[in-house]
Amino acid sequence: MKATWKNTVIAETAKENLIYIEGNWYFPPESVNQALLQPSDHRTMCHWKGEASYYNVVTDAGVNDEAAWYYPAPMAGSIERVGKDFTNYVAFWRGVTVSE
Repeated sequence: MKATWKNTVIAETAKENLIYIEGNWYFPPESVNQALLQPSDHRTMCHWKGEASYYNVVTDAGVNDEAAWYYPAPMAGSIERVGKDFTNYVAFWRGVTVSE
C-alpha cells in the first residue's frame, strides 16, 4: 500500500502493517518519508482517540497543508478499542491517495 500526492510517494508498506480506523489507513511511522512532512501547529480532538497532530506534506509539486495526521498520545482505552497500538501512525487526506 502507498500514499501518494501529485505523483510523489509519501509512505509505502505492506497492507498487513497498516491499521484501518474509521475509514482511514494509518501507516507505521517508519514507512513514511519524514523528509516530505513538515510539522504543523494544527491540532484537532477526537472524543475517543484523543488529540491529533498534523503535518504539511511538502513535495516538488508544492505544499499540501495539514494533509497528514497522527496521534502522539492516544487517549486511554483507544488502543484497546482499535486492537493495536496506533501511536504515531500517520493517516492522510486532502488529495493524498492511498492505494495498493
